[in-house]
Amino acid sequence: MVIVTTAALKAVGLFLAGLLSSLTDRFLAKPAWAQLEVLESTQLKTTGGIHEKHKAKSLWERSGAVVMVVRRPG
Repeated sequence: MVIVTTAALKAVGLFLAGLLSSLTDRFLAKPAWAQLEVLESTQLKTTGGIHEKHKAKSLWERSGAVVMVVRRPG
């Protein structure tokens, strides 16, 4: 009779998760660097009570703001 410890099960699980992750990474497209023209023309929406829309370029021209752009997958 073989006694399997929880540490051994965790090790096997981590190995399988790493293997699966490395296999799926091969099919993902590499992210492209953002172009300044695209970032400048991006329309930003406020999240407060008043819903305003601004072009990203207008923010850093007026106040020197730093804008971080995150694209959600999907």
